[in-house]
Amino acid sequence: MILRIRFLFFFLTATFFSYGQEGIPVYSDYLSDNYYLIHPSMAGAANCAKIRLTARKQWFGQDEAPSLQTLSFNGKIGERSGGGVIIFNDKNGYHSQKGVKLTYAHHIMFSRSELDLNQLSFGISGGLIQSQLDETSFGGTFDPIVFGSIQNDSYFNVDVGASYNFLDFYAHATIQGLIETRRGLYTDYESDNLRKFLLSAGYVFGKRENITWEPSILFQLFEKTKEKSIDLNLKAYKNMDFGSIWAALSYRRSFDGARYTTGNGVGDQKLQYITPIIGLNYNNFMFAYTYSNVTGDVKFDTGGYHQITLGINLFCKRERYDCNCPAVN
Repeated sequence: MILRIRFLFFFLTATFFSYGQEGIPVYSDYLSDNYYLIHPSMAGAANCAKIRLTARKQWFGQDEAPSLQTLSFNGKIGERSGGGVIIFNDKNGYHSQKGVKLTYAHHIMFSRSELDLNQLSFGISGGLIQSQLDETSFGGTFDPIVFGSIQNDSYFNVDVGASYNFLDFYAHATIQGLIETRRGLYTDYESDNLRKFLLSAGYVFGKRENITWEPSILFQLFEKTKEKSIDLNLKAYKNMDFGSIWAALSYRRSFDGARYTTGNGVGDQKLQYITPIIGLNYNNFMFAYTYSNVTGDVKFDTGGYHQITLGINLFCKRERYDCNCPAVN
């Protein structure tokens, strides 16, 4: 009985923070100079066009463990606009989803010149996503809701957002899944409301010739279930002749917990992640490694989640903003 309750606890929390997020799950990818992945208003906001490739794998050694791959590109269109595209593949056991998002963003510059950063941005992404359920290995007793084949269903959705970058400060607000879409893949067990709200902000301080520090937060809210979580992040940069080296530490905690039975009674636990990240920017190339570990007494596996991010910056402008603003510079 205890084992079943613990498994149920794991299933509910894992569903909330991994596959339960339709579209691209929000992990710590954005800390690897990849804010466009979660905020469409950041398309074309930087001085360079950016290509980012990520590959994430959870629980090495476990069959059908969750994995995620994303490929994104964003850059300027003209003087005041930006565009981007994201392709992703997300798999978790018998469930998987693939999709593509196209983004347009517009940037309003309030500063005196191109050197001073005071920019308000708006962005919109339209995405086509295909969900898949593989029932080919479901055998045994007849079940009227099991077809025994691979089921597919596609839907369209929209993300909208706004960003404000002022010198060393930044803030973002995004609504993911703005349009309610009706699908039949999971029949009565699937909600029509996929809407999620993201709020993030940060500030970079320190002398650029030494070490600069970037504390930031990310808040998530699911409209349908009212589930909430917060990321507390700290990132440090050291500028070098060839570029920069950097490291980050992220702590994620959900506001919603679950109760489970222990040998001595009943316990309560909220989902918590601790994520260290290391990265290197060499000229126009970047590399980052991310490791996430779930803390607490109840968890599926002691192994963590590993992620590699590769990137390249293209078509960079010679002028750089006079600020500590690595996401834009």
